[in-house]
Amino acid sequence: MHSSLPGKAAEIRALLLNLIDSLPEGAALPAERELAARWNVARMTLRRAVDELVIEELLVRRHGSGTYTTRPKVAKWLGMMSFAEDIRRRGMRPGTKTLEFRQVRADRAVARRLRIAVGDPVITFTRLRLADDLPMVVERTALPGSYVPDLQASDLDGSLYDLLDERYGIELISGTSKLEPTMPDPKTAEWLDIPTSQPCLASHGVSFDRRERVFEYTTAVYRGDRYAFTAELRMTPTPRSDANGL
Repeated sequence: MHSSLPGKAAEIRALLLNLIDSLPEGAALPAERELAARWNVARMTLRRAVDELVIEELLVRRHGSGTYTTRPKVAKWLGMMSFAEDIRRRGMRPGTKTLEFRQVRADRAVARRLRIAVGDPVITFTRLRLADDLPMVVERTALPGSYVPDLQASDLDGSLYDLLDERYGIELISGTSKLEPTMPDPKTAEWLDIPTSQPCLASHGVSFDRRERVFEYTTAVYRGDRYAFTAELRMTPTPRSDANGL
């Protein structure tokens, strides 16, 4: 990220970045007075550089304790992109662990979401998505069983969308998603390696293929301390009325 700090503060920011790179995540920075003396800079200037790195989420202040290194959140764009592709674009290594895999019959709620008949076969699975081996997301997915015959748990290590396209000819075209805050249940918290008191973000969505079929219903729980969602907003032009008010 480009810094807006003036000369000396920008120099101190660069020194702080080098210091952060040399420390493990969660390590405490030396006291401000110590760093100010080490780098021969006014504490006000040092504090401005620290403030910017706190805003960028490379540092976190804990009242009465000090300043600590942290890992910045992954900024996920609200768009049609697989988790694996999104993570690769950010220079990290995606990973997947299949936690649960079942073949069931659709109850009324699942049948309504997938637009299939009650009692139709459904494949459900839960996957843990990782970035550089760090747990990031727990995804629970339901697919109509008739769309994906012979699908096995061992098939789910990579991109689901690539698998559906290449093996079954199901191409993701559009989807809808609802995003809301949530608290993780004990099992989800264990998988994400977080306490149940850690706020998370949950998305609930359906995906459509070229035949306008619902081929997927997914609920995903994202770690609130590691994920931020970003949306691009554009103004919609408003038609102007003419001079006569028509």
